[in-house]
Amino acid sequence: MGLRDRFYTPKTARAILSWRILPALAIGIALALTSGPVIGLAVGLTLYAGLVGLAMPKAPDRPRIDPFTVQEPWRQFVQGAQRAEAKLHDTIDGASDGPVKDRMRSVGNKLDHGLDETWRIARRGHEIDQAVHRLDPTALRSKLESLQLRQASTPTDDLSATIESVESQLASIDRLKEQSTRTANTLRLTQTRLDELATRAAEVGIGTADTDAYEHDVEDLVIELEGLRQAVEETRTA
Repeated sequence: MGLRDRFYTPKTARAILSWRILPALAIGIALALTSGPVIGLAVGLTLYAGLVGLAMPKAPDRPRIDPFTVQEPWRQFVQGAQRAEAKLHDTIDGASDGPVKDRMRSVGNKLDHGLDETWRIARRGHEIDQAVHRLDPTALRSKLESLQLRQASTPTDDLSATIESVESQLASIDRLKEQSTRTANTLRLTQTRLDELATRAAEVGIGTADTDAYEHDVEDLVIELEGLRQAVEETRTA
């Protein structure tokens, strides 16, 4: 979350119209009477801006990203996003100083957030795959077949209940596997778009591409990653 994003929040809006106006106004008036209106206005506005700035949401710490703590295919997605991020920042650092470079830095911060979201998604995907592995669907299916054979020859209520429990576990595994596959497929597509955005940055940096359109495309991708992360996080309580 960059400065602009933290400014346009309900918390900042409340701070702008809060009690912070009164001390800034009082000090400004006092200084205006003793040291002149220019100094009074400048100090009052500076104090007010400082108080509002302190009330703004703080930028969250970026997560520590280590692709080697997750298994494939999640590792390759994280590493690909890291390469795209590095490529973009190298392009920005090499651009000439000016408004375009400043704008590109803002876009780069948004893409950094996209990398963070990719990492969170990959870590959750890894957790889902590990959960499936621990549940051991192969062993469960073998157990189900054995139970069904026993039930066919000597049916009992206890066997029926056990079969139902195993079938429920297998259904849960299937849902988790489907979620993992769907998430991996989406991340694979976003990786292609990340690579494209990192390449397009060079055109934007030298002014041969539309900066507004580029920023819009970055924002769209980040929003999509945020939505994917929220969807995969819901499996914790599903």
